[in-house]
Amino acid sequence: MAKALMIQGTGSDAGKSVLTAALCRILLDDGLRVAPFKAQNMSLNSFVTRDGGEMGRAQVVQAQAARLDPEVRMNPVLLKPSSDTGSQVIVLGQPVGNMKVAQYHAYKETARAAACRAYDELAAEYDVIVLEGAGSPGEINLRAHDFVNMAMARHAKAPVLLVGDIERGGIFASLLGHYELMEPWERELLAGYVINRFRGDASLLASGLEFITARTGRPFFGVLPYLADLGLPQEDSVSFKQGLYEKRAATAEQVELALIDLSHISNFTDLEPLLAEPDVSLRLVRRAAELGRPDAIILPGSKNVIADLAFLEQSGLAAAIRQAATGGSCEIVGICGGFQMLGREVADPYSLESDGKTASGLGLLALETRLEEEKTLVRRRFTHLASGLPVHGYEIHHGQTRGHEPPALQDGTETAGAVSPDGRIWGSYLHGIFDADPFRRWFIDRLRQRRGLAPLGIIQAPYDLEPAFDRLASSVRQALDMKRIYQLLGI
Repeated sequence: MAKALMIQGTGSDAGKSVLTAALCRILLDDGLRVAPFKAQNMSLNSFVTRDGGEMGRAQVVQAQAARLDPEVRMNPVLLKPSSDTGSQVIVLGQPVGNMKVAQYHAYKETARAAACRAYDELAAEYDVIVLEGAGSPGEINLRAHDFVNMAMARHAKAPVLLVGDIERGGIFASLLGHYELMEPWERELLAGYVINRFRGDASLLASGLEFITARTGRPFFGVLPYLADLGLPQEDSVSFKQGLYEKRAATAEQVELALIDLSHISNFTDLEPLLAEPDVSLRLVRRAAELGRPDAIILPGSKNVIADLAFLEQSGLAAAIRQAATGGSCEIVGICGGFQMLGREVADPYSLESDGKTASGLGLLALETRLEEEKTLVRRRFTHLASGLPVHGYEIHHGQTRGHEPPALQDGTETAGAVSPDGRIWGSYLHGIFDADPFRRWFIDRLRQRRGLAPLGIIQAPYDLEPAFDRLASSVRQALDMKRIYQLLGI
């Protein structure tokens, strides 16, 4: 069985996912066969594997760091929240139902068994597994049902590094508090601590490090610096809501994109490749008054399209988007749930995302969508018809959309998506459509021309994660005590 190391955090967005990815790349560079694993992930950013399974995007990024093709065993249980109290439950890549909290608690033993089997299979194939926890191991109200944090560490016989984000303040109290809340068997698994996102001279932390080590008997394995502009897709909406997806162009000759911040936004990482483009400004828009006059409006994916359509109407954004569509040069793009919103109607007869409602769409395209029980999970390659350029990505949706608009995409005799006669309003189910460098530049250049700017015609920012992984691994290797980590692994 593989050696194992687990990264847990003092809370969400403490840096667990990024540190796991960094360790995957470091261990790979050192000649080890390494794979990531997270027993259960709660995220609306998901991905479709080559064999048609759905998994969390964070484990996809970690797999890429390890130069592996992502597979669902790396994230055997995925929860996709559809309301404040319920989620769609994905097990080994396939949906098993929509569950409220009590229903999922009753189902958890089945989920736990699936996660443990998936881990055991992976561990038989690799030298090292780097596990990631979820949330915080200090949530004592969840301990009885936990199979993601300390319970999984015990199953994997994995020593645990507890990561805290110093930017949030109270780092030493948080680390000590977690130790104090741990049961004796959990403390046995805790190997030590890592401080993340520190700015300045790390020697200033010396007295705090010494106090925590003396009080708990656990050492610090490193102080990681604050790393801006990592260039890696984000795991969940925490960073998104903090404004990390808002950027100003580096040049005066620019185009402006408005991304509608839906209440149930999903797969917002579709916009990630646009963040590096020097002539693109990207704004998040939550209210009608913020919309302004952008060159393009993008409606992203949604886990609850009907609820988000209601949000658009109530906020005044629906009227503002319709107004933008009636004249001028603004382009309006819908991806997956956003594509459904562009149509006339969305029906949910099986109560997959709502209580069986039917909602009116924005009415910008002559389309109707019906949410079906069977979920589409597939990787796709198309030609974008207006540009003639190849695009690729994946589809994750219950919706089946039909209408009478011209298609936006084509693969042989098969067509997909839809576009208005003037080409300014279009959409499809294809997540990752902006990943293709030539198409992304064509899209931006078309907006430039409408604004009266000359097209650049040359790719400005290749979307390549490899340099980002290497930069991350180099920074983490310098800051972590890798010799001690290898001692933990017994390597």
